Amino acid sequence: MAQLLHLLLNVSEKAANVARVCRQEAPLFELLVQEKTGVDKNKKFVQDFKTLADVVIQEMIRHDVCAQFPELSGFIHGEESNKFENGLGESVTVTVCNKEEDTAALLAKVLDGDQTAASLLTRAIHQDLQLKDEAAESLQVPISPADVGIWIDPIDATSQYIEGKEEEVSEDGFCPSGLPCALVLIGVYMRATGQPVMGVINQPFSQKDLTGKGWKGKHFWGVSYGTVNACSFTHPMRSLGKKNKYLAVVLSSSERQEVKDALAPLCNGRLMYASGAGYKILCVIQGLMDVYVLSEGSTFKWDSCAPHALLRSLGGGVSDLAQCLSAISDGKKGHTAELTYHNPHAGCLGVERWANQGGLVAYIDSTVIDRVVGALVGKI
Repeated sequence: MAQLLHLLLNVSEKAANVARVCRQEAPLFELLVQEKTGVDKNKKFVQDFKTLADVVIQEMIRHDVCAQFPELSGFIHGEESNKFENGLGESVTVTVCNKEEDTAALLAKVLDGDQTAASLLTRAIHQDLQLKDEAAESLQVPISPADVGIWIDPIDATSQYIEGKEEEVSEDGFCPSGLPCALVLIGVYMRATGQPVMGVINQPFSQKDLTGKGWKGKHFWGVSYGTVNACSFTHPMRSLGKKNKYLAVVLSSSERQEVKDALAPLCNGRLMYASGAGYKILCVIQGLMDVYVLSEGSTFKWDSCAPHALLRSLGGGVSDLAQCLSAISDGKKGHTAELTYHNPHAGCLGVERWANQGGLVAYIDSTVIDRVVGALVGKI
């Protein structure tokens, strides 16, 4: 599995580079935006977007992983449909071809014959990028690729990526909105149990480069399987000190008022808000926040699988909020209701088959989830 982790780190960096290329070339970016409709539309947003960058990143990851691990074919799932409609109304199935010229020809068809844009994107897709991470390369985990599946969120916080506000991360590391919230998420789960066992997060827009014109990225990974718990981020800041009387709680700005009111006393009235489900969980991973709470079913398996694996490697997890509330009401511990990633919801269509329908609570310290769920029980 060290080989798979190393590969996922490399493809995450390729994905981050594609995302940066698409943002840096404004004429290209204007061609890429397409509105999601029908069963693919996320109900949380008034206007939710699909970008060609999303689709290309997803299919590039699928192509590169299956080339090295053919046993994963059919078990790599993504947020995006790879059907894309060009300006002529033609539906094109976007795939990454073995030959660069074939990929360029396909993308040119999507881009209404714009050879320059297609060539620019193709070079980024076929570029051989390597991330050096000795800890990841030396890790020994006894899992067969034939026993796992993969969830991809090619660009989490798509709205922040499209809007493109160049907010930089503050000194304490927290960024409530803007490009740093846009993440590439690749999560690995066990096919038999749905348990998340490996996650890679790439933050393409972590900080401005020395020229001030481009961006540098950052990557994180975690593995949790059996007795193996390893993470590239080993010392969350808040976990190093003594137990805090007040919690750092991060929410979506659209969270229900009842939830805000119930949680405010736990954080001395200072609730924090940020964009992107993946980014909010990353804040918990980094120790910037103690807990991320979401009361609605507006996130999906591709949002949570990768960061969930990192949290598990640090002793935390991501639980179903509705099940936690039910368990507390029955006198049980709430943090046993961990999300799983292998079974769709019966009777649902489109993306709703893979929604985290009961909401979620992301945490590192299990005593935190007990306090949060205790505050919410009977309130929502």
